[in-house]
Amino acid sequence: MRVILKAGTLALSVENDAEREAFAAWRASKKGHVFYFDGGTDKGGALHDLGRQADACRESINIVFEQGEARWWPISNLAHTPFTMRGRSYASIEGFWQGLKFEAEADRDRVAALWGKAAKKVAHGEPERERFVYDGATCTVGAAQHRALMLQACRAKFAQDHDAREALLATGDRPLTHRVRRDSTTIPGALMADIWMRVRSNLRSRQGRDDDATIAGKPKAV
Repeated sequence: MRVILKAGTLALSVENDAEREAFAAWRASKKGHVFYFDGGTDKGGALHDLGRQADACRESINIVFEQGEARWWPISNLAHTPFTMRGRSYASIEGFWQGLKFEAEADRDRVAALWGKAAKKVAHGEPERERFVYDGATCTVGAAQHRALMLQACRAKFAQDHDAREALLATGDRPLTHRVRRDSTTIPGALMADIWMRVRSNLRSRQGRDDDATIAGKPKAV
């Protein structure tokens, strides 16, 4: 195989059928990958595969339901990811969040069953409130206690829904963002993305502890 050096490019050229077959298999598996050159010596050097460009360069992932790669959609608040929190079942995080805008428990039960655009739009036209009551506690809209509920709900969702958890862990160490046309004032996109990454970190730590326990022959914590 012939190596051709050009400005900013290292090219490979096959010279026989055996090399052509080997190169075809190699390029099929390495398309989109990033390589690192360690500097080598006077006799030559090596290129080291760092993996897919998006992962190696830690490109950010913008989490928006039904936009971008479908494999990330389960992370979104609008996704159908059933979970239970404080005795109530929810079809989505959005159903939980929008339900807080209603005072009657019957309305919250109704909204809890929604996901996708139906959940997102269900509270349109509802009067804006400065405070709400959840599980006996009075919370100020947009304050720390309100946002803490979002973190708690996300922890429940990713702990209980397999697809959502696997999607979140599959993002690796890539930064997550939540950039939408109209940002929320109660839970801005930057804060939402930070919550996802905090949950991801906790899940990964838990996964590591479970793996260590399995290796040591100890039962996993429940």
